[in-house]
Amino acid sequence: MASIWVGHRGTMHDYPGFSPSVDAEVIRKAIRGIGTDEKTLISILTERTNAQRQLIVQEYQAAYGKELKDDLKGDLSGHFKQLMVALVTPPAVFDAKQLKKSMKGTGTSEHALIEILTTRTSRQMKEISQAYYTVYKKSLGDDISSETSGDFRKALLTLADGRRDESLKVDGLLAKKDAQILYNAGENKWGTDEDKFTEILCLRSFPQLKLTFDEYRNISQKDIEDSIKGELSGHFEDLLLAIVHCARNMPAFLAERLYQALKGAGTDEFTLNRIMVSRSEIDLLDIRAEFKKHYGYSLYSAIKSDTSGDYEITLLKICGGDD
Repeated sequence: MASIWVGHRGTMHDYPGFSPSVDAEVIRKAIRGIGTDEKTLISILTERTNAQRQLIVQEYQAAYGKELKDDLKGDLSGHFKQLMVALVTPPAVFDAKQLKKSMKGTGTSEHALIEILTTRTSRQMKEISQAYYTVYKKSLGDDISSETSGDFRKALLTLADGRRDESLKVDGLLAKKDAQILYNAGENKWGTDEDKFTEILCLRSFPQLKLTFDEYRNISQKDIEDSIKGELSGHFEDLLLAIVHCARNMPAFLAERLYQALKGAGTDEFTLNRIMVSRSEIDLLDIRAEFKKHYGYSLYSAIKSDTSGDYEITLLKICGGDD
């Protein structure tokens, strides 16, 4: 059965002639030698799919009685270490850890919460919730509840539930009806009925929402984005705008996140690592194309000018090519 974490537009593909035991041994030598052989580590871990890397992890554990991620942590440092550990982590566990990290310590990283919860499919969300509980012995919903509040919390919990319709079929009548409900809940009302926005935007399929937004424009002569900006505020507004962007063009939404992570002084490695690793087998080719289209230069060149060393080499391998 095809993994729910694999699409047709990724930059990473199954390595032909793959042997987990050979790879495990080569990695062990690269780590055990005098000084680490980073080149070898990078070439193996960036030229295998996550499913293949999980088999290497199992082999490594069986052969050496140690967790590969622990050996990588002990041997590498900085952003390079985080990226390599991310590569050997199962996707659902990786997302669970990213969610935990975004809610940990002082303040919540709402950007990361929003990005993960709006871009994962319902099936992926269910896997992430299971992984979250397995790793932290707490439910994802409980942590979201204690870290957020109000309409933002309600909408996040709805998304975390993984109940968004995934069908590709669209219903024209429903789109008209939903558009009218949204119009009545916002533009056409004194005060806003936030629950209606949450219900429709968090549960309808993306193709269905696209049609709904077209109908909305017919009714109100406004784009749904403008209404959301006018009617709502704060993180709730950010979340709903993210859903609208994802429904219209998810690769463009993620390209924009990468652009923000790379531009200006300092790099947001937390976001950079997450998107590059989590989309590497799904739609990174499309994200690259959108990046080039919107910003006039390639994602590859942006990474090149903004990172360095083994970290840069690894990211460029994941990126897969210059556009």
